[in-house]
Amino acid sequence: MMKKLISLACILVLVGCASSSPDVIQRNDTQRLSLVEDAVVLSVRSVTVEGSQSGAGATTGGVLGGLAGYGAGSGQREGQIIGILGAVAGAVAGNVIERTGTREDAFEILIQLKKTGDRRAIVQGKGSEIFAPGEPVILVTTGGKVRVAKAPK
Repeated sequence: MMKKLISLACILVLVGCASSSPDVIQRNDTQRLSLVEDAVVLSVRSVTVEGSQSGAGATTGGVLGGLAGYGAGSGQREGQIIGILGAVAGAVAGNVIERTGTREDAFEILIQLKKTGDRRAIVQGKGSEIFAPGEPVILVTTGGKVRVAKAPK
């Protein structure tokens, strides 16, 4: 039961870490002027964005594993040894949970700018829009971040 609670706590901590979905706008990107460029989709392919390893998962897992292990021991010395083993196992598990929990399905979208003819490749998380070759799109650049959206009709 305790292991399930620890796993659940780790997952809950890590789930809300970050998103690269084009449908989610970061708070510090609001009320900023964005550069918008017209383009056409040349190709789209599915890719997977590797999960992050910020250390938060390992830290959280280590603390929870250590506490759970220490509480499982019947004596002080036994509790310390089991606590250390629990911390190590929790850190490893927390790291794996963080990497898996932050992995994202995404698209690599190859586009051609209408104005210059230059080609660009952008990887962005899968959102509500599906893109097809030949479709008109816009590139929205805000604070160095670029996202692709369907062109207004």
